[in-house]
Amino acid sequence: MTTSTHIRVRSSKLLAGACLFAAALSLQSCQTSSSTDNIKTGSIPTGLSKPVTEMNATELSSAANRIGDAYAKNPNDREAGLNYANLLRMTGKNDQALAVMQQVVIRHPSDTEVLAAYGKAQAAAGQLDAALETISRAERPDLPDWRLKSAQGAILDQLGRSTEARMRYREALDLKPNDPSVLSNLGMSYVLTKDLKSAETYLRQAAAQPAADSSVRQNLALVVGLQGRYPEAEKIARQELSPTQAEANVKYLRSMMSQQPTWKALKSQG
Repeated sequence: MTTSTHIRVRSSKLLAGACLFAAALSLQSCQTSSSTDNIKTGSIPTGLSKPVTEMNATELSSAANRIGDAYAKNPNDREAGLNYANLLRMTGKNDQALAVMQQVVIRHPSDTEVLAAYGKAQAAAGQLDAALETISRAERPDLPDWRLKSAQGAILDQLGRSTEARMRYREALDLKPNDPSVLSNLGMSYVLTKDLKSAETYLRQAAAQPAADSSVRQNLALVVGLQGRYPEAEKIARQELSPTQAEANVKYLRSMMSQQPTWKALKSQG
């Protein structure tokens, strides 16, 4: 096993464990993501009554079915395709999301947002090198796009190339200062390399932004909990979760920390 392969496997395990905690009951996604993940409902009759980040699994599945119906009726509808693929990924149907985005990108081959979403779908399906190539192809030196920079950083992090990933996040922040999704990505990048103090610094900055969503705050709760400050982590989680959910999340984190050597090592180096 080469050094780069070792880093990739280790980072994947850390990220997967982090997401298991954040998704345990709150159904929040803690993996790095850019604003291309935001669901844009537009004029599509989805019937959504609240933000997707606050939905449970049943509600997400129902929303995906509604938007999927709209997409099936009009496959040329760019927004329907993007929304449908995003919701499919949120419900764990990564291969289906990739198939949808393959069709969307055929119809909109020069659309940078579509290319970014396609790259993220490839990454979610495990096609990391192809995803990086797609995102790079979408970039235009004359018109730099912070969303593409952030998406590229997220893929590089999954490849274990954290130094390059952070360069992309900082380039994104130069274009879009204080964007909470980019700051959150940057924070989670430091989780992957066991630098929990730096991770917390960036996640606190992200959570302080007016546009920060629930997943950002749950990431912050995760990093605080990984440093053993469970009451504080629970307090952060309680801002949006029910007391039962917040307590369950912290219990899950404690259990994960006590049972897995990887997480014990992570905490000790924080």
